[in-house]
Amino acid sequence: MKKRSCFFAILSMLVVFSGLLAGGWLFFTFRHKNIVTPEGDTAYVLIPHGADFEQLVDSLTVNGLLKYEKTFRWAARHENLPSNIHPGRYALNHKMNNQDLARKLAMGWQDPLNIIISGTIRTFERLAAVLAKNLEIDSATVLEHLRNDSLIARFGFDTVSLRGMFIPNTYQVYWTISGEQLLERMHREYRTFWNEERSKKACAIGLTPYKVSTLASIVYEETKKTDEMPAVAGVYMNRLRIDMPLQADPTLIFAAQDYSIRRVLKKHTRIKSPYNTYRYRGLPPGPISVPSIEAIDAVLNYDHHNYLYFCAKEDFSGYHNFAASLSEHMKNARKFQRALTQKLKEEGRAQ
Repeated sequence: MKKRSCFFAILSMLVVFSGLLAGGWLFFTFRHKNIVTPEGDTAYVLIPHGADFEQLVDSLTVNGLLKYEKTFRWAARHENLPSNIHPGRYALNHKMNNQDLARKLAMGWQDPLNIIISGTIRTFERLAAVLAKNLEIDSATVLEHLRNDSLIARFGFDTVSLRGMFIPNTYQVYWTISGEQLLERMHREYRTFWNEERSKKACAIGLTPYKVSTLASIVYEETKKTDEMPAVAGVYMNRLRIDMPLQADPTLIFAAQDYSIRRVLKKHTRIKSPYNTYRYRGLPPGPISVPSIEAIDAVLNYDHHNYLYFCAKEDFSGYHNFAASLSEHMKNARKFQRALTQKLKEEGRAQ
């Protein structure tokens, strides 16, 4: 009896020990926090198209994101991850366990990122670089789509008008978005931006949304002072109304395709281009850059005044003096030239 009791006691202890061992193994495999990131920070793993499970594991280990590779492999097999690799950008944090990570990857629950369209964007090369900055596709691929006539025609644009389709803002997209999907998304945002209110305002001032974007791009190139944009827009609207040439210097720089030009000279006004607003009346064929939202709204809500001219202020504040007559404008221009000459002399003495 004593031997039998001893046997059952040992057996019971073995069962308990085995259960504890199995429970520990299950916990360590599935529930143990296995991600290494700085406290409170987020790390990201990028899985490109065509990557397999071994490439994924290599990416995690090479970047030091896993404490224990073997336990992750066990959890991954349990979640069928090896046969369900989804490309994408996935956020990882130190609170995740193996099961959390394996399930997220196996289900393809990738995390979006921000595309920020901002700053001065004049060329398609620059636009492509901005759009592709954080994406799997590169700027060369995006540029190909921007120059794909049949693709952009689907959205009602061509290469002349296309700059107006992009509304500067912050957009969330997935890292794996394709070039075509990206342009589709930008077109949806364009249609959302041009809501009923803005469309009615455009109609009320006698312009289409496309022409508003064209004029807004000139306003944006003339001044970065948002509080002054409606006044600048008002000058150009006055010129359009009386059929006066816009004589917008930024259009000459665009026509020359030389963005190193700092001062427009007489020779630039002789450039043979439909964008030469000294030679041709009315608006140029399309936007000369991606206009800001502030510039677009400035055109839609332009200041009603009698000014026909403006030039930089002599205090170099970035603001402008406005004038209703050419003689008044020339006085303002001479004030600026005198101030500029004095400034250059002082800078020369300082050197």
